[in-house]
Amino acid sequence: MKPQSGVIIRKEWDIVGARQVAREMARELKFGVVDQARIATAVSELARNIYLYANEGQILFNAIQSVNKTGLCVKAVDTGPGINDISEVMQDGYSTSGGLGAGLPGVKRLMDEFDIKTEIGIGTTITATKWVR
Repeated sequence: MKPQSGVIIRKEWDIVGARQVAREMARELKFGVVDQARIATAVSELARNIYLYANEGQILFNAIQSVNKTGLCVKAVDTGPGINDISEVMQDGYSTSGGLGAGLPGVKRLMDEFDIKTEIGIGTTITATKWVR
């Protein structure tokens, strides 16, 4: 397994590619089937956000090791318009695309660690980590 890989998100089909890479890396890192699905779902949501709101970006995957645990760090990076109000997009049910609004709050729930950095006119970076149980 490559310690880091990434998928560029430009078209809708790239969302599927990012999801497949996420699931494969999670399997190689010995995540259980349920956590593999959680990771793939979170990555799908992050990639979809890039596609819908930023037009282009990438999802980076990095296998990480702590003292006594292994994990997968997923970073969604874009050069889109940025997020005006982080607290608003982190509310359950919030959606600007007419979707279910599970979005970023859903990603935060599915993963163990979640961080968002955004700058208007510069872009957004979301980092989410899941640890093998």
